[in-house]
Amino acid sequence: MFLKTYKLGAYLLASVFLIVSLIIGISVGSIQVPVSAIIGSIFNELFSASFAVDPMYESIVLSIRLPRVLLAGLIGASLAIAGAAFQGLLKNPLADPYTLGVSSGASLGAVIVLYLGLSIPGLHSFTLPVLSICFAFLTILLVLLFARLASKSMSVATIILTGIIFNSFIGAFISLLIALSGDELRQIIGWLLGSVSMRGWEYIQLILPFFFIGSLILIFNSHELNVLSFGEEKAKHLGVHVQRRKLWILLAASMLTGSAVAVSGTIGFVGLVIPHLARLLWGTNHKHLLPLSMIIGAGFLIVADLVSRTIISPSELPIGVITSIIGAPVFAMLLLRGRLEGRGSYVKD
Repeated sequence: MFLKTYKLGAYLLASVFLIVSLIIGISVGSIQVPVSAIIGSIFNELFSASFAVDPMYESIVLSIRLPRVLLAGLIGASLAIAGAAFQGLLKNPLADPYTLGVSSGASLGAVIVLYLGLSIPGLHSFTLPVLSICFAFLTILLVLLFARLASKSMSVATIILTGIIFNSFIGAFISLLIALSGDELRQIIGWLLGSVSMRGWEYIQLILPFFFIGSLILIFNSHELNVLSFGEEKAKHLGVHVQRRKLWILLAASMLTGSAVAVSGTIGFVGLVIPHLARLLWGTNHKHLLPLSMIIGAGFLIVADLVSRTIISPSELPIGVITSIIGAPVFAMLLLRGRLEGRGSYVKD
């Protein structure tokens, strides 16, 4: 009974945080939009209702702030659940899309598309996220392959160090493309800084299918993530097809990272810090850790975007700057509190 109540409380707390973030993110700005106007605008659009809403408010909500807030939420949820999956699979709290080089790989794919102006026949606007996902997945495979060549035991420390090496190596290629770019320079630099500004409903359409597919794959593999956290040998004894499950988890996490990077640029610390905050609410059982990470990650990035566009209004800061300013001290605090000490199994009920 207590466990069910605690479980419900964790989800309730995370959901309230997300809902409040959504409302504040849509309401606050250069023009304050009343909550009644937000609700009325959404109901009018979804259900063809006839709530009396000022046309100016309705335009602001539906055309500018609602898509921006939803996109920030999807990106935050994607990075957070991908980070939780990487940390669980590698049994290391320092693993996340950025430290493993996955974000850099996705960024390289996106920069190549922007630099060359690529548009693959049949994919059109989906060229950017698809190539970002391919480069993200290829990067994590190369990281694991190199780590295996360096150490047959494939220790977590070796994997993390290999990810950092690839991060630097790919960063050099991105810098080369920036140096060679002409008219594309402003677009590439603006994209690399990380932002959800001036991104409408079409960007939500780009990330949404990959978000659903990647999230469902990870959630369906939450039990396997728990078992794998005890070690591959024990997982094999319990009937888990280790290599197949690892490949699916890596593919899904890379898909989420690649699609998020494709529409927003590189945003750090979300996949590193948010899973730890989710563990404070529940623990390390991935059955609940993954969805809680998604909910908290979505709310966190909505708040970060709100701060980025209001703190020096009318100018905007890159959202990646805000996540780093918030994320680094939080991560340091978690380290000081001893939350990252490897005591026993990485998974608890």
